[in-house]
Amino acid sequence: MAKSKRRAFKKGGSGQSRKDKDDSTRTDIIEKSDMDNERFKAYYQAQNLVPEDEWEIFYDALKQHLPTTFRVAGSRQVANSLNRMIKDVHVPALSKVIFEGQEIPPPAQIPWYPDGLAWHFNVPKKILRKSPEFKKFHSFLVFETEVGNVSRQEAVSMLPPLFLEVEPHHKVMDMCAAPGSKTAQLLEALHAQDSVTATSIPSGLLVANDSDHKRTHLLIHQSARLPSPALVVTNLDASIYPIMKIDAPVGPNGEKRTQQLLFDRILCDVPCSGDGTMRKNLGIWKNWQPMDGNGLHGLQVRILQRAMKLLKPEGRIVYSTCSLNPVENEAVLTAALKSNPDFYLVDVSSMLPALKRRPGLSSWRPSVDRSINTAYATYEEFQASQFANDNPNTKLTEGHWPPKDVERYDLPRSMRIYPHLQDTGGFFVAVLERRAQTDMNANEKKREASYSEELPETKKPRLEKEANEAEPSTALETDADIEIEAEASPVKDVAVDAKEDEAEATSTSASVAAPGKGKKKEKASGGGTFKEHPYTFLSPTDPILLHCIERLSLNSDFPSSNVLVRNPEGDAVRSLYLANDLVKSVVEHNNYTRIRLSAAGTKVFSKQEGGKATAVGGEPQFRVLGEGLPVILPFVDPTTIITADLATLKVLVQSYYPLVSSFVEPFKSVAEARPVGSHVVRFPPEVMGSAVLTHEIVLPIWKSNVSLTLMMDKKAKSALSLRLFGDDITTAGRDAAQKHTAPASGSATPALPAKANDDVGSEMMVVVQESDLLDAMDDSEVNEAV
Repeated sequence: MAKSKRRAFKKGGSGQSRKDKDDSTRTDIIEKSDMDNERFKAYYQAQNLVPEDEWEIFYDALKQHLPTTFRVAGSRQVANSLNRMIKDVHVPALSKVIFEGQEIPPPAQIPWYPDGLAWHFNVPKKILRKSPEFKKFHSFLVFETEVGNVSRQEAVSMLPPLFLEVEPHHKVMDMCAAPGSKTAQLLEALHAQDSVTATSIPSGLLVANDSDHKRTHLLIHQSARLPSPALVVTNLDASIYPIMKIDAPVGPNGEKRTQQLLFDRILCDVPCSGDGTMRKNLGIWKNWQPMDGNGLHGLQVRILQRAMKLLKPEGRIVYSTCSLNPVENEAVLTAALKSNPDFYLVDVSSMLPALKRRPGLSSWRPSVDRSINTAYATYEEFQASQFANDNPNTKLTEGHWPPKDVERYDLPRSMRIYPHLQDTGGFFVAVLERRAQTDMNANEKKREASYSEELPETKKPRLEKEANEAEPSTALETDADIEIEAEASPVKDVAVDAKEDEAEATSTSASVAAPGKGKKKEKASGGGTFKEHPYTFLSPTDPILLHCIERLSLNSDFPSSNVLVRNPEGDAVRSLYLANDLVKSVVEHNNYTRIRLSAAGTKVFSKQEGGKATAVGGEPQFRVLGEGLPVILPFVDPTTIITADLATLKVLVQSYYPLVSSFVEPFKSVAEARPVGSHVVRFPPEVMGSAVLTHEIVLPIWKSNVSLTLMMDKKAKSALSLRLFGDDITTAGRDAAQKHTAPASGSATPALPAKANDDVGSEMMVVVQESDLLDAMDDSEVNEAV
């Protein structure tokens, strides 16, 4: 295999090997003098990427350090409260900081992000480590990121979910979702009606998909920071994503029916060559060559075409890449739009008016080989050249070139984000919508009307024949149904080459495996072996479920028919999950191995291990989880919730197992009167010295015979402590401070834990130990952490 075919292309990646990738993050071995690539300059200058008098400004911007950017995430009230803290406390403290004779600018809000919830600052790591003021702010960000209140995310990466305009009732798909920062944004949009915390159960749905099983589990961890009963996670190749069935409206005679799940919104943030990330992935300077984008074009077209097949009339798709190459951007749009005339590009120039952008290109010349001097204006010129070539290039298709009627596709409506415009990475975004049903032609109407019907046997694709025999009701559509043009024959060759690249990187599209051949196919494609257990819905009269409802005083509105478990047959139930009606419909009407279902709903109850873990009568004791509490809180009898003050919270934060007798009245007497088990405590707004609780928080506790435990993991406790009390007063924080060098005088910065604990996501803490968390939490570098 040629060297170029061994390159590891991936979403947000650069095409270099892991060793190159590791080296690319070491700024000490790549000097600015090395940040030059004649092939890059020649190729993009020929594409007229920017005006000639702007080229040097653009090129110089690519060589500058990329600012650190983050987004305040989570539920609306928590996000607004945290944002006020950054604005009113941290920014003033970081203003006019002098380090080695130089004034360091404080964090500033990104002007185009809604409600000012996104920030950027350009501070070298040396200052973060040595300046007491910035070191304290860095620790604040570390802990808030760990608990999900802050998302370290490149600024341009925040754009696609904003242009998707998700509403709580929408059915949404994120086709290439890992590591999950954009997925988290989509979940927040689904929960936009939550006024206090993530307490509502939205009627909509988010299907988050990724082709690599390791990245899928990272995605589950990331999305768990905003628990949602509306979430489904799958592990499939986006380019051949299967039909999923859900309940259809009841028939005229009362019969139950199913229909295909069609989406209102789909995000296609596709695998790409990633040269828009040169400011952080410095190895691209050395390795970039003009053919990088060609091999991915076919895969990108197939993913976008598949999204078109899964979208409702009047639905919206956002297509995005972190590549500057028009072959991966405008060329993909024209190929997909040509194959499906019911779609058009939307003019979104009025959205996010403070965002500086440039229109998409209407002309480009793909590179046909490694030579920067070989290019053809049209596909016909290229074809003519191949007749005289003893070794013709058969991997480029007509879709790599602009069509003759390029003007009809309105490509300037797409958006190019360049680094020199607002000090960001490079990015491409396009918004597509499907015309209304009344605007469709007769053939398209007929095809839409047949979506809920079973597909005939002759329409089962080659890769899925065995799986479809086992589950005909969820049969994939054929290649013809995916509407690849006649030119797609050579496109398939390109896609095969791309898949070979992806298989070696274990990072992009994995084939859906058929029974009996799955392991071999999954290894070949990088998808990994699917070993997940099925979900099973409990009966509303299940004894364990009834015990949880009674013990936690849940009212009759609690959706007990939507509680599911995931345990092998015969094993004791350890965790209970809650799903909304749409997720339940997906689970009930689709074979879980067929759609490679990795997660559904959100975990709300867990079996309490150790100590007095059984109630009177021998039933197992279950506790409400911290991440599950916001979901079930609306169903908890308010009279059973204990009210406490900040002094009580401080005791609970300081110790793992404070004795009930150590608390003051009236909380002490209330706690003593409660039985052993799980309880809910509310802390209303209060000021206690320098500690200020600006909004009510509700937390779970566990009562044993003589002590209480705040049911939060160590990182969440530390984040809460820093937020309220200005220091990490937890046991873990004090122990860590004793093990590490004391911070500079006047700093309340806690040292990071020396060792990752056993909580979910401990792999992320390993990243924290090895490098700066603010870099590690970025999309592309989290990919490498896995």
